[in-house]
Amino acid sequence: MSYLKFISDKDFIDAIDKVIRVIENAENNSVINLHKNVIDPFSALFDGISHSITYKQWLEQEKARQLQKTMQNAIGDFHQQILGAIPGWANLGTGGGLDVVNYEMKIIAEVKNKYNTTKGNHKVEIYDAIKAKLSNDEYSNFVGYYVEIISQGKKKYNKPFTPPDNKTKKSRPVNEKIRVIDGVSFYALATGREHALQELFEAIPVILTEKYQHKLGKNEALQYFELFKKAFFTE
Repeated sequence: MSYLKFISDKDFIDAIDKVIRVIENAENNSVINLHKNVIDPFSALFDGISHSITYKQWLEQEKARQLQKTMQNAIGDFHQQILGAIPGWANLGTGGGLDVVNYEMKIIAEVKNKYNTTKGNHKVEIYDAIKAKLSNDEYSNFVGYYVEIISQGKKKYNKPFTPPDNKTKKSRPVNEKIRVIDGVSFYALATGREHALQELFEAIPVILTEKYQHKLGKNEALQYFELFKKAFFTE
């Protein structure tokens, strides 16, 4: 019996394994990487004193914060890998301009983990990148999507993508072939399964307990699912 109906067990396990390896590597190199980006000593001082924690405790907190940032990037790559492994889809990797494509469905997409992952003019750059792809003969009949896996306010949407340009103070023009879509809707579109994203979330603990010997009790699993329900539209 397969873990998921829309992806092979091998591809699913490979995607999870990649996230685990990124986390383990980040943890092992946390001391080395801690000062890779210069830490603001003023911020550290105020943060530590105002929270009544020791300098050593603050360092551990900072390591955890940086690890969380690394993990968020890994989760974005995880969704790209999962979506790219669905039958009919292809992962364009890091040099493809965008992230995933389906030549039969005529869809190409840029995938981001959360609605606020991409800020400011970078959304305009995504719009322009999609527009440039669609101008190529190979993709002239395609629809380009900007995918926000976690949407703001648990909303479901599939609408024209019109990000504001901070330089011109104008939004990019409406183009029905350049769209923004939430994660629940895009996973449903990509797989033909209405609850595909939820199925993915529920299958991950199974792999983690079977393949990595991480313990997760039934009650704890339900608590994690409560987080899922707070983040995503569920029925």
